[in-house]
Amino acid sequence: MRSRIPLAVYVLGFGVFALVTTEFMVSGLEPELAGAFRVSVPEIGYLISAYAAAMALGGPLLTMALVRVPRKRALLVLVGTFLVGQVLGAVATGYGVLAVARVVTGAAASAFFGTAVGVGMDLVRPEVRGRAASVVLGGLMVGTVFGLPLATVVGQHLGWRASFWGDALLALVAAVATVAVVPRVSAGAAPGLRAELAAFRSGRLWAAYLTSMLIIGATFAAFSYFTPILTGVSGFSPGTVPILLVVYGAATVVGNNVVGRLADRYAIPVQVGGLVALALALVVFGAFGSDAVVAVVSLVVVGLVGITMNPAMATRVQRAAGTAPLVSTAHVSMVNIGLMFGAWAGGAGISLGFGLTAPLWIGAVLAVVGLASLVPELVRTSVPEPVAAVR
Repeated sequence: MRSRIPLAVYVLGFGVFALVTTEFMVSGLEPELAGAFRVSVPEIGYLISAYAAAMALGGPLLTMALVRVPRKRALLVLVGTFLVGQVLGAVATGYGVLAVARVVTGAAASAFFGTAVGVGMDLVRPEVRGRAASVVLGGLMVGTVFGLPLATVVGQHLGWRASFWGDALLALVAAVATVAVVPRVSAGAAPGLRAELAAFRSGRLWAAYLTSMLIIGATFAAFSYFTPILTGVSGFSPGTVPILLVVYGAATVVGNNVVGRLADRYAIPVQVGGLVALALALVVFGAFGSDAVVAVVSLVVVGLVGITMNPAMATRVQRAAGTAPLVSTAHVSMVNIGLMFGAWAGGAGISLGFGLTAPLWIGAVLAVVGLASLVPELVRTSVPEPVAAVR
């Protein structure tokens, strides 16, 4: 274990990149998939929901099934399971088969994320675990910025099956790199199922989960509807929106790296400052989003302080309950629940007639609630430890 970040942690980050690319792939291939399977675009959209639900529910179950398996072997089993699902999707001839493939890959990806974060933190010294988490979770940011556009371009020019096969190849490369580079984690770092379940008795852990859900919910309440907001409110042309989303993605990469360097010493202050900035950015966006400059600045701020708080969130979870795979995978599930709720709440605001800016205001409210959820932790850390009486 070293104070610097070893190559194995970057390999784990590459694994996250490979597996997360398929999470967003369908959103970029909706027209092609709808035509291939002769279903509506909303029905293809359900595949995104199925994937998220599999991550939230199937990931922890799969992690529990592998709790006694050494972590390196568990990582390989999970990548192998993902590969089976991805290949099944690549050869699917019916909508039902593709739906099953999405469930398999979603559950495997969730369990892999949780296990990879735990392994990455165990491979470094405690004082740099936040940085290690940022490297592993950086695969998520890179997958959003580069994986989705690349998969979309491949699908448009070579067919949607080529995108699925391409991501399967990435996963295979990740498996080979894991075998070659990631060391075995000591047995002492892998507790049994009973010990892992005992961690869930911690109120601090559930408080950390709640804050994470609210951070991601606030971010995705807005992000899920950036395209219609940017075109319908801010006046950008549809052709400009992809460029703005790349700018947003670049901001998430920068923010993730900065938060990763701060998370080890300032996990709670980072979340406080991030939520304040997120709430303010969404309020300004909602109030003055018709101004193109304000819209772009707000979008960049949301990118810098939204999902990029992941390393601080992971560090807080680790301090509350350790780096056990089930704890980390459950955190991934909570994040996905926050994502689904935020996206639903933003859409509900529009459906109820509150306009295209409704998701921004809803996101701001969730950010404020997330800030309130940190109050008990702030109070706890501000109370000094009792000092023994001096005789």
